[in-house]
Amino acid sequence: QVHLVESGGGSVQPGGSLRLSCTASPRSVNFWSMTWYRQAPGKQRESVAGINSLGRTDYADSVKGRFTISKDSAENTVYLQMTRLRPEDTAVYICSGRRGPLVTPDWGQGTQVTVSS
Repeated sequence: QVHLVESGGGSVQPGGSLRLSCTASPRSVNFWSMTWYRQAPGKQRESVAGINSLGRTDYADSVKGRFTISKDSAENTVYLQMTRLRPEDTAVYICSGRRGPLVTPDWGQGTQVTVSS
C-alpha cells in the first residue's frame, strides 16, 4: 500500500515562507507525476503545483513566482517552497501522486497552512 505523508505546515505572517514536504512510501514506489493541491474552507480543491518524472513543472497562476515545486527522487520526496505568502494562501495542502497517466492518484492526509497577522 502506498502512503503519502505531508509535513511542514504551520502558521506564518503575510510575506513569510514555508516549505512543505511530501514523502512517499514504500520508497520503491515511482510516481509518474506528483501534484500539490490545496483546499480552503468552503472552497473547491485546487491544483497548486505539479511536477512530472522528467522534472517538468507547472503552477497555478495565483502562485507563479512565489511557489516552487521540486523533488528528491532518492528520498522519494516532493517539496513545495512557498514564499511571499498571503492570507488567501491559507488552506489545507494535500499531496497527490499518480503512478501512471491513467492510474487513480494516491492522496496524502494534508497539512494546514495558515497565513495571518
